[in-house]
Order: sequence, then structure tokens, then C-alpha cells
Amino acid sequence: MRWLLASSLALLVSGCAQAPQESASELAGTSWQLVKFQGGDGAELRPYDKSLYTLAFTADGNVNARIDCNRGRGAWKSSGKGRLELGPMAITRAACAPGSLHDRLVRQFPHIRSYVIRDGKLFLSLVADGGIYEFEPAR
Repeated sequence: MRWLLASSLALLVSGCAQAPQESASELAGTSWQLVKFQGGDGAELRPYDKSLYTLAFTADGNVNARIDCNRGRGAWKSSGKGRLELGPMAITRAACAPGSLHDRLVRQFPHIRSYVIRDGKLFLSLVADGGIYEFEPAR
């Protein structure tokens, strides 16, 4: 009886430990381009060229970004289904053209806390209803 209880508990614990891995694998190996940002205040911003705003999530926990005229690289992790944290990014420092969304994205990316993939699109949500970034698969 003790053996059965211990085995069941070990199986339950190992199953729980794998849940974040499964949710993380949903993003691993995917690449996205920005469609729009919908602010918590209702404001909507769209990039003038979607291909200049991309995120690529690698299976080893890195995220590669193109943010208009700059490139960035950092870490990402998911502690559970729908949870996402982007670590600090090393970003090039070129001055982008007026109208660029570069500064907004760089400032807001550390505040992303959740994601959902729905209808083939990736939605990244900021804390405290700060807004939602909508991405589509990168070409």
C-alpha cells in the first residue's frame, strides 16, 4: 500500500513538473510579426511595416527580436499555460525614423505577463490591462 501511494505521488509530482514545459513548447520554435497594439485606453497603433517588428522564440529559451531598425536578443520563459516572461534584452541602439514603435516596445516588453494563441495569432498582454500586442506568423 505504501509503495502504491509513493508511486502515485511520484507520478503526480513528475506530471506537474512537466506542465510548464508543455506550455513553453507551444511558443518554442515559432516566429511572429506585429500586427497591432491595442492599448488599455482604446488607442490602436499599427506598424508601417509588419516585417520590421518580429519575435522568434527558440526552444532553448532565447527570443530574437527585430524592433524596427534595431535587433535584440534576450531570454523568455513560461511558468505555466498562458504565462510569459521576457528577460532583459541586449538591443542595438540605432535611431529609428519618426513614427517608429521601437521605443514603446522596448519600454513595454518587460511588462508582458501572459500570452494566448488564438486563430493562428499570438496575443501578448501587458500587466494591469496596459494593452495587448497582436502578432501573426512571420513569413
